[in-house]
Amino acid sequence: MLSRKFIHVGEIFIAINPTEIVTVLGSCVGVCLYDKVQMIGAMNHYLLPLWNGNGLESPKFGNISIPKMIENMENIGCSRRNMEAKIFGGANIHKTNTEGQMIGQKNIMIAKEILRQYTIPIKAEDTGGNNGRRIMMISDANRIILKYVQNEIMEND
Repeated sequence: MLSRKFIHVGEIFIAINPTEIVTVLGSCVGVCLYDKVQMIGAMNHYLLPLWNGNGLESPKFGNISIPKMIENMENIGCSRRNMEAKIFGGANIHKTNTEGQMIGQKNIMIAKEILRQYTIPIKAEDTGGNNGRRIMMISDANRIILKYVQNEIMEND
């Protein structure tokens, strides 16, 4: 049986050993990276697209979290040319709040832009919409199990 790691907002997890990596996303985005040669998977969970330079530089921002996850994978022997990505989240969970929709869309856009800059192909995505998602990555197989969740439990995302 695989070990399980639940990641929260602002966390990055790289599974050196086979692990079930789990998170729940609303307007947040989770990027799953996989090195197909090393068979190492990683996941992040970020809240906002861009750190503007105020306050602490934190992986709760996509433009910090994604490059940091790539760098951390490279530091343990993974190669960018062997990596592929899957993107999840970015939902409009606040149906009456257009800004909430914009946050989700901006989170998706920053993931795609950064992965393009790093030339990491996006192999799958399930983004946008009005429902939150629970995702579990089987880290050594690059397999994702996705379930949609009801918005009532997503209010903190």
